Amino acid sequence: MDSQYRLLTLFADGGMMMYPLVLCSMIALGVIIAKAWTLWLAHRGTQRVISGVEEAARRGDIDGAIEIAHNTAGPAAAILLVGLKRIKTKRLGAGELEAAVATTGTIELGFLERGLVILGTIANVAPLMGFLGTVAGMILAFAAIESAGDVDPSLVAGGIKVALLTTAAGLVVAIPVNIAYNGFVTRIDKLIVDMEQGAQKIFNLAWDLEKDGKVEIMRGDRQWPSAVASGAAPKPIGGAGAPPVAG
Repeated sequence: MDSQYRLLTLFADGGMMMYPLVLCSMIALGVIIAKAWTLWLAHRGTQRVISGVEEAARRGDIDGAIEIAHNTAGPAAAILLVGLKRIKTKRLGAGELEAAVATTGTIELGFLERGLVILGTIANVAPLMGFLGTVAGMILAFAAIESAGDVDPSLVAGGIKVALLTTAAGLVVAIPVNIAYNGFVTRIDKLIVDMEQGAQKIFNLAWDLEKDGKVEIMRGDRQWPSAVASGAAPKPIGGAGAPPVAG
């Protein structure tokens, strides 16, 4: 009870800038929880779906492979699904398979990056809010000195306290959000590798089926691209610049 009262007292002493900082912390917490759950689901069944689809496709059971990919969540499963549906037609135009995989990879990457812009913004804005509170506190302190016409520690203590509390609150919000942002970026990089692995499995399957005469692929000048060639993963927050914004 005493700790709760002390926390509320510190909040009240911090001044008006404490309200947006608390709002930022609540938004960031919600995004972090949702993002952690989403990325965990996206990676959970990746190796299982890749091996299951490959095994079913090698047996010639394309429908079974499609069902496995359809029933599994995650970007790798989505890439496998769209590729298998193209292969099932048994006739592929020049660049059709790679274009479908690349488009799906871009869409899935955009979904994985959703919410990172919020975390990046809060990680940069929260310390600035704290510094703004610091400036406001110092203004109050010097205004008290000017009004009294004398330098009395008791007069400036309130303004200095506001300055220190808002600075500390801004850093308390920004530091864990920054850590979470960089952790999610690392996780997304691993999921991109999973997507590339799924795309490679689809391309290898298409080539093997073409050799066996089960699929006809019309040749052209286009090359097999990366599954996420048209997308770019976000980079960790660092330095003085603002974090990159997901597309």
